[in-house]
Amino acid sequence: MTHSRTTIQALLAEHGLAPSRALGQNFVADANTVRRIARLAGVGPGDVVVEIGAGLGSLTLALVETGAEVLAIEVDRYLIQPLRSVVDGRGVIVHHLDALEADFSAITGGRPAVVVANLPYNVATPLVLRILETQPTITRLLVMVQREVGERLAASAGDEAYGAVSLRVQYFADATVVGRVSPNVFVPRPKVESALVSVVRRETVRVDPSVVSETELFSVIRTAFGQRRKMLRRSLADWTTEGVFERAHVEETRRPEELTLEEFARLAASR
Repeated sequence: MTHSRTTIQALLAEHGLAPSRALGQNFVADANTVRRIARLAGVGPGDVVVEIGAGLGSLTLALVETGAEVLAIEVDRYLIQPLRSVVDGRGVIVHHLDALEADFSAITGGRPAVVVANLPYNVATPLVLRILETQPTITRLLVMVQREVGERLAASAGDEAYGAVSLRVQYFADATVVGRVSPNVFVPRPKVESALVSVVRRETVRVDPSVVSETELFSVIRTAFGQRRKMLRRSLADWTTEGVFERAHVEETRRPEELTLEEFARLAASR
């Protein structure tokens, strides 16, 4: 059983609550949507799922239906009691934590885990990047985010949304937009469409650190995208050295959004 719009509204009324704009709270009130998210997460018996932003348990209940072990994280202290009342007796462990500061290995007991989350705009990008950068026990993520954020996370060279964030994700993982979610399934209804993004961690980072260090690679990327509409010879004017473009086999008249991660790596290694 999952939550309907009526159930969400009843839970909020019972506990004297209203969705927090500051926390970007929009609760999913559609059974088909939460079950689709659980299905796209590809989890089942034997899997450990960390759900971030469990809210009132809409998605939590769908994850429980898969047979996976569900560990729920919620930052809003006012939602902890209603969330626990919803999942009581279903084997879900609820943690009152800020996911931006949480030690996921401690939460899972060091076991590999999958993150599933409905993330507000202001924390989506920093949280996904933090998990990729610092939480190696998280092997996959299935996140619901604002559509433009999702497109940025999964963008490839040449895409309009492509930028330094896209390259940072690519360094650690393979990301794909796997679905769209209408604003009509939320309480309250947001003004934007959401995207479902699958992020699968690579066994090793995409660029060999013995060839070019992570620090050097992302230094050139940040510098280039600081002036993303300019040609590389302009955006990298203060970074470049004589002959670097020739050695890297990258034309200096190209723009940052046209370069792949591997081409940026060649630039960094050729300086």
